[in-house]
Amino acid sequence: MTDHHWEVGQEAVGREGGSAGLGLSELAAELRRDVRGDVAFDVTSRALVTMDASNYRRVPLGVVAPRDADDVAAVLAVCRERGVPVVARGGGTSIAGQATGTGVVLDFTRHMNRVLEIDPEARTAVVQPGLVLDRLQEAAAPHGLRFGPDPSTHSRCTLGGMIGNNSCGSHSVAWGTTADSVRELSVVTARGRRLRLGQEWAGAPDGLRELAEGELARLRTGFPELPRRISGYALDALLPEKGADVARSFCGSEGTLGVLTEAVVRLVAAPPARALAVLGYADEGAAAEAAAGLLPYGPLTVEGMARDLVPAAAAGLPRGGAWLFVETGGRTAAEARARAEAIAGAADAVDALVVTDAAGQRALWRVREDASGTATRMPDGSEAWPGWEDCAVPPARLGAYLREFRTLLSSHGLRGTPYGHFGDGCIHVRIDFDLLTPAGVGRFRRFSEELAELVVAHGGSLSGEHGDGQARAELLPKMYGEQMVALFERAKGLWDPDDLLNPGMLVRPAPLDAGLRFSVLPREPVPVAFGYAADGGDFSAAVRRCVGVAKCRTTQVSGAAVMCPSFRATGEERHSTRGRARLLHEMLAGELVTDGWRSTEVRDALDLCLSCKGCRSDCPVEVDMATYKAEFLHHHYEGRRRPAAHYSMGWLPVWLRWAARTRTAPVVNALAAVRPLAAMAKRLGGIAPERGIPRLAAEPFTRWWRRRPRRAREGGGDVVVLWPDTFTEHLSPSVGRAAVRVLEAAGLRVALPPTVRLRRPPVGGGGAGPLNPVSVLRGARRGRVCCGLTYVSTGQLDRARAVLRRTLRLMEPVLETGAPVVVLEPSCAAALRTDLPELLPDDPRARRLADRVLTFAQALERHAPGWTPPRLDRPVAGQTHCHQHAVLGDGADRRLREAAGLTGDLSGGCCGLAGNFGFERGHWEVSTACAEEQLLPSVRRAGAATEILADGFSCRTQLEQLAGIRGRHLAEVLAQALDARAEEGGRERPGTRGANTGT
Repeated sequence: MTDHHWEVGQEAVGREGGSAGLGLSELAAELRRDVRGDVAFDVTSRALVTMDASNYRRVPLGVVAPRDADDVAAVLAVCRERGVPVVARGGGTSIAGQATGTGVVLDFTRHMNRVLEIDPEARTAVVQPGLVLDRLQEAAAPHGLRFGPDPSTHSRCTLGGMIGNNSCGSHSVAWGTTADSVRELSVVTARGRRLRLGQEWAGAPDGLRELAEGELARLRTGFPELPRRISGYALDALLPEKGADVARSFCGSEGTLGVLTEAVVRLVAAPPARALAVLGYADEGAAAEAAAGLLPYGPLTVEGMARDLVPAAAAGLPRGGAWLFVETGGRTAAEARARAEAIAGAADAVDALVVTDAAGQRALWRVREDASGTATRMPDGSEAWPGWEDCAVPPARLGAYLREFRTLLSSHGLRGTPYGHFGDGCIHVRIDFDLLTPAGVGRFRRFSEELAELVVAHGGSLSGEHGDGQARAELLPKMYGEQMVALFERAKGLWDPDDLLNPGMLVRPAPLDAGLRFSVLPREPVPVAFGYAADGGDFSAAVRRCVGVAKCRTTQVSGAAVMCPSFRATGEERHSTRGRARLLHEMLAGELVTDGWRSTEVRDALDLCLSCKGCRSDCPVEVDMATYKAEFLHHHYEGRRRPAAHYSMGWLPVWLRWAARTRTAPVVNALAAVRPLAAMAKRLGGIAPERGIPRLAAEPFTRWWRRRPRRAREGGGDVVVLWPDTFTEHLSPSVGRAAVRVLEAAGLRVALPPTVRLRRPPVGGGGAGPLNPVSVLRGARRGRVCCGLTYVSTGQLDRARAVLRRTLRLMEPVLETGAPVVVLEPSCAAALRTDLPELLPDDPRARRLADRVLTFAQALERHAPGWTPPRLDRPVAGQTHCHQHAVLGDGADRRLREAAGLTGDLSGGCCGLAGNFGFERGHWEVSTACAEEQLLPSVRRAGAATEILADGFSCRTQLEQLAGIRGRHLAEVLAQALDARAEEGGRERPGTRGANTGT
């Protein structure tokens, strides 16, 4: 096998139909014969692991998910016989490229992912390599214990990956690195030996002791002394004065020495109470210089970040341009707080804040943890990339290093915002490298070489947490010298004589500028339907947003988070936001996924995307997979017959409007109640047989509106235009009636959008002014506004644009006034806010309408600020609509509920119906699994007096069909309370503000 067979493997993958293809089939057949786990050599499985969270890309031959150590040994035997490299992979969040490979990738997350034992007395745990860190923390927590290291990816990174990288995390100032927490490791070598690694040379391969004892002087002097020295092999752990610890030496070897199958790790006592001191400084240089001085106080963390990485919506930080997050622990809350206050008092900070409540601390920590994603975008929206993002220097030299680092950036015309583990002298930074052009890649190399020299000059390590991988291994001679690197190569040869395991990493490395994942993408923008304004109109740039930090692979979410419900339901990478983005990347690359927009692999992966838009808000880099899915479906079915559901539900506004015009809703409802007829209709319409067909309203909302007495619509307050969305109009008109009741009670004048395009503006001269509801309503039944949601979600984007253009023509009189547009259905409001301007980016009316859209609660808060809602004084349960969470926000809703005495929080997640998704054939199981995650348990726990809130029609339908529970829109709840108050003799006059006579 050659020193650079990683290149040979890459070339072999690209040859289709020749001997390489035959060899691939034979390799897969042998593995299936000898391995009990999953063996996948299909395009999708390979495409999902071409990348990790780094800048690099390698196409593997296949993926194997072993069930146990025997399977691992079997894979190694087959691959050794054929000379095929093997790469062990955990959560795929590695940032230096070490979780990618051209041979067989071992995926430990599927089967070898358990906690095997917790020993509270010994404070140890026995774990498998695919175990996600958070699952270990949950298992240890009842014993008052935890695993010390905790990277920001703790919700999806695995113990095997942490051991491979020697990961650290924010608490390393207190509990050290992963290597400090390892007791024993079980590994299988490339030649099939099963070793149990530990102290006093336990498990050492033949020749390792002799190698170390022959180089004692070099091992004692050749490694820098600093808390975050991760680069290279930890051969100094083999020194006799350090216990000749083979297990510790194995940590950080990035899968190049052996394959881990089991680990005994040390646990630490978790402080019963914690407090967080947030210290504000003028800039990150001042924060860095202050960090080392806080270490004598014994903090649990000393984390730093600058203002550039703080989302505009984030609140609660003290004054400053950069901050230190200093966590303290104690036996009691008072003790933890006292320590935090002592640190805040001793710190020379511009401002300080001490937070003791758990919710407040979690909110602040989320800001810090999301930096690994938010840092991938500069303040102006341009891209930034990893590669040199975790160098470490002695903490006392961090301030000086950062100043010189900034100077070096400027000299290369580069930008980046440092953040990270200031207490350990380790910073992270994403830099706006141009990795798309030869000139930019050349600058990337020159900067990398000069930065390596700067780090070494400060006595630092090229990697302080994420490992060397491909990003830094080539430059290890600058840090260690040629002789030490030669010693690394000799050690690698003892463990893996055939260079089978993760070749190209650490020793005999691949060049740091080879195999960049961007090099395969098209150079020119791909013709698309959406505008992608935030990505310069370039779909490739939109897909590049996904950097692989894999927050979407979190298996449990709390609070209002939504992303990614389909992954949590299936546990499969292809149903995560990252997995879908990877397939889209490979589709654009055209090497592995070769059918472009016609790809069945991409289509099948997107099929279970609920289009919930959770990733738009919960993904740190705001990947919008709902938009990408609509884009793909638009091209995939262009000129072809679509699935039946695209016609039955995509054209739902047309069918419902037809039923309303012909006044056949009672007939449709009667026919839908006949089971054989309903079953036939569902089969023809591509609807899941388990689903009930919602009943159509006998009287649409706008028909009710037209027969209201005109005087009931009069008032002296602001005019608001109430949007008659398809669901409110035809399926839930009670929501519209209730909204009118509440809005008018708050003193607002309600109007509906025009139904005909007027020849001249209805308001004096067309200037801004109050809207005349009477003139707007003339010409009813000639046209209807529509947000185009159902067409967008089914990828019928040409039709969506036509509908939206008609809508804009109808809305011109409204846009010439100052009236807001109140949309009751959250998904329709989100479509108007986001899809409308993206589909019609060149029409200024689109942005004007999008900016007018308000939710029901937002309209009351902004246009009737003095109105007080009736008091209900009861608890609530239910779920915040996923589109509202992702696009609109629910702050106004929470404040309105609080003012009405509706207590408690709504759950996050997605109801699982998600518009057409839950109705489509083949989606029933995932749809119900999503509902069972948070929504249904929350309403089942609710007491009899609890109000079940669900502003979305989909959410209400899911609740009714799966739990027999009727949820209500907040407008319905408030309207009922107003009616009850009126019946008790406290009727309020329209326009009365601030009145509240009780219930």
